[in-house]
Amino acid sequence: MKLFNGGPIFFGLIVFLVLASLPFWYNAAFGTSTTRPELELPDKKVHPNCVAATEYMRNSHMELLNEWRDAVVREGERTHVAPDGKKYEMSLTITCLNCHTSKKNFCDRCHDYLGVHPYCWDCHVVPEGD
Repeated sequence: MKLFNGGPIFFGLIVFLVLASLPFWYNAAFGTSTTRPELELPDKKVHPNCVAATEYMRNSHMELLNEWRDAVVREGERTHVAPDGKKYEMSLTITCLNCHTSKKNFCDRCHDYLGVHPYCWDCHVVPEGD
């Protein structure tokens, strides 16, 4: 069996593979660093515990804040009981920013690194100095 138009088909496959892999080559040559941003963390002596484990907060803090928003606004609940039994007020500005005192050096650094634009500050007042 003779292959018809083998040259153009082969050339087309090569062009397709080059174009399909171009984003990977571009990222390898010009991509940004994968190093996590340096965040301003709370003083562990003053604030030894967070409302949840660090890994959970790193991955799921937005879900927690959405749950808090719904509980406060829709159900009138104002108290969160952490896994260790400690009680916290469900508040971004009172609870979270009590420990993470700089929006610019904590929230913004991580959100800018990830390229996300949360809508928290559409309603909440940005802390002074940030």
